[in-house]
Amino acid sequence: MSLLPVEPAHRLAERAEEQRWLVTGLWSEQAVGIIGGEPKCCKSFLALDLAVSVAAGTPCLRRFPVPRSGRVLLYAAEDALHIVRQRLEGICAAAGHALAALDVQVITALTVRLDLAADRQALDETVAKLKPRLLVLDPFVRLHRIDENASGEVAPLLAYLRELQRRHDVAVVVVHHAKKGAGRVRAGQALRGSSEFHAWGDSNLYLRRDGEDLTLTVEHRAAPAMPTVTLELAQRADALALEVVDRRNPPTPPPSSVDERITTALTDLDHSLPFSELRTRCRVRTATLYERLAALTAEGRLVRSGDGYRLIGRQAAAARQSR
Repeated sequence: MSLLPVEPAHRLAERAEEQRWLVTGLWSEQAVGIIGGEPKCCKSFLALDLAVSVAAGTPCLRRFPVPRSGRVLLYAAEDALHIVRQRLEGICAAAGHALAALDVQVITALTVRLDLAADRQALDETVAKLKPRLLVLDPFVRLHRIDENASGEVAPLLAYLRELQRRHDVAVVVVHHAKKGAGRVRAGQALRGSSEFHAWGDSNLYLRRDGEDLTLTVEHRAAPAMPTVTLELAQRADALALEVVDRRNPPTPPPSSVDERITTALTDLDHSLPFSELRTRCRVRTATLYERLAALTAEGRLVRSGDGYRLIGRQAAAARQSR
C-alpha cells in the first residue's frame, strides 16, 4: 500500500517561494495558460512573439524581459507552414534576430488530437525528447473533436496538458477563442466553452479590440496582475509585429537627434548591435527608431545584418574623429 506524502504543519515553508518568470510580468515559469480573444485580435502574433522572445532570451514585445532563453516547440494548426515562417521572420526582424539562429521547433503533423491516446503519447514523447522550455499550441479548437461546452470533456484534455507540464517542466501556452460579442464581460469569463479554461490557467493573456484600440489584459494565479497594455500590429520595413503603445512617451525627438544617438551607440563597436539593444541605448520610440535605421541604411551610413546594425567603415571613422 502506498501512502500520500504528508508534512507537519509547523515544518511547512514560512513564505512562498519567490515568483519566477518565463517572461517577466507576462508568463510565470512553467505555467500553463491561455492566450484568449475574439477573431482578428492578433492572438497568434502574441503567441509567436512569446516563442521568439523565449528562444532568443530577449524581451517579449520589446518590453517584457526573458530571464533565461530556451528551446520552443510550436504547433500552429490553422496556418500554412510558410505563413508561420513569414510571421516568425517578421517578429525576428522587429527584435533584431535572424530566425535561423533561434531554436524554435515547429510540429509539421497535419493533425494533433489530444482526445486520441496515440496523439497524446506522440506529443508526450516529442516533448520528452526535445525538452523545450515553452510549448505553444494554436488554437485549442483544432486539437480535438470534443464538446468545448462540456466540462466533463474539456477537463481531461486540460488535465493532460497539466500533467505534461509537470512531467517535463515545460510552460504550456494554448491559444483559445473568446465568445463573439463578449467585449463587456470580464476577460476570463469571455472565453468560449467551459469555465474549465479560465480556472485552468496559471498565467492568462487576453486580447480585446475596442474600436481601433487593441488591449492586453494579464492575470496570474500566484502573482499580481499588471495594468492593461495597449498594443498595435505595426509594419516597419521587413518587421511585422505587435508593439506596445506607450501613451506616456515624451514627444518624438527630431531625426537629427535620433541619428546622433544611433551613431553614438554604434561608435567604437567591432560588432553589430541588435535592435533591442539599440532601442535601450537610444531611448526613443520603437517606430521612430525603425524609421531612422531604415533611412540611415538607405543612405549607406549603416549596414544591417542578421545580428543587428553597425556603422559602415568611413562613418565609424568620422564618428570617432568628431568625438
